[in-house]
Amino acid sequence: MDLRRDCDQIAAGAIARVLPGEAVRRALRGRDFGSGRLILAAVGKAAWSMADAAWDVLGGAVDSGIVITKYGHSRGTIGPLVIREAGHPIPDENGFSATCEALALTESLCPEDTVLFLLSGGGSALFEAPLINPEELQRITAQLLACGADITEINTVRKRLSAVKGGRFAAHCAPAQVFTVVLSDVIGDPLDVIASGPAYPDSSTCDDARAIVEKYGLSLSLEARRHLDRETPKALGNVTTLVTGSVRELCHAAAAVCRELGYEPVVLTDCLTCEAREAGRFLAAIARSHQDTDRSLAFLAGGETIVHLTGQGLGGRNQEIALAASEGIAALRDTAVFSLGSDGTDGPTDAAGGYADGQTSARLTERGISLHEALQNNDAYHALQAAGGLLMTGPTGTNVNDVSVVLIRRD
Repeated sequence: MDLRRDCDQIAAGAIARVLPGEAVRRALRGRDFGSGRLILAAVGKAAWSMADAAWDVLGGAVDSGIVITKYGHSRGTIGPLVIREAGHPIPDENGFSATCEALALTESLCPEDTVLFLLSGGGSALFEAPLINPEELQRITAQLLACGADITEINTVRKRLSAVKGGRFAAHCAPAQVFTVVLSDVIGDPLDVIASGPAYPDSSTCDDARAIVEKYGLSLSLEARRHLDRETPKALGNVTTLVTGSVRELCHAAAAVCRELGYEPVVLTDCLTCEAREAGRFLAAIARSHQDTDRSLAFLAGGETIVHLTGQGLGGRNQEIALAASEGIAALRDTAVFSLGSDGTDGPTDAAGGYADGQTSARLTERGISLHEALQNNDAYHALQAAGGLLMTGPTGTNVNDVSVVLIRRD
């Protein structure tokens, strides 16, 4: 249980060090937004925390604003700001109506006005004004997720079907200035990909979008195909952007906690983008190859893996990493693998991720659970629940991708 205690301390400590509040305060402290109106729009899983920090700094300087975040991620009122919760990863009617409110707040602005746009991961689903039938947009999103499309592919398609993505929100706000503070959940921090780039010029093309549709065999209506052929803005002269956090910071924060607990940390990568099960098997192989160590070691990998749905079970990519790793570390001495999403939610579950150690595989066997069947059915949640391997943090207020950790304890 010492390994599980270390896991929980590393998870809590790493997340605490990448919370967006102080980063937003640093970005706004001493900044002058002029004499015009200041409209605040916060969008994403970390929107509430970012807006709360902004209100703490700016207070009465904000004329009006709206916060759009995922269900369960709001923590109460913030001054006079409108707080809305909506669906993720599939956009829903609450997200559509909240986006309409944001558009209404930011229309007919003057050059002297400023829109303070606080953006974090999850914004692609939460901030949406469909140019096509909303039900078709929901279906397309679900299909892309089920096919294992990566975030760049998904957003390339969604940009062309939306009135706010691909720079269109910033264009809507013109001639007002848009000052964007970004908490990045995309590897490499590509500003036109994070939340589908509502306030950044789009680097993808219509040809790119059509190629993705063909690659995954998506069925689109004639209306959707017409919008797919419409280019998004390629230049925006009214936007200033500042990135405040990323998965690299998450990895280094987790490494720092590992060091405090007596491990020698090694950050393997902050660009992990493979299939979740393969990531789990790779991490298990790392653990096996270092079993002869006489020092406590921690190997860390940050990024965002993908899951190809083959079953009807419950789980998320981080839970699949841990469950897939459990077979490879079976019976290893004082060894564990855990993986978690920094936002506190992994897939459509209430878990942040999963934990497996040398006894997890045996616990599953004792309970009559086939590890391979659980993976095939994408049912990592229930398998890990039975083995005591779910990581539960609740919504954290941040969103900077995922971190996976191998722990080898030697005392």
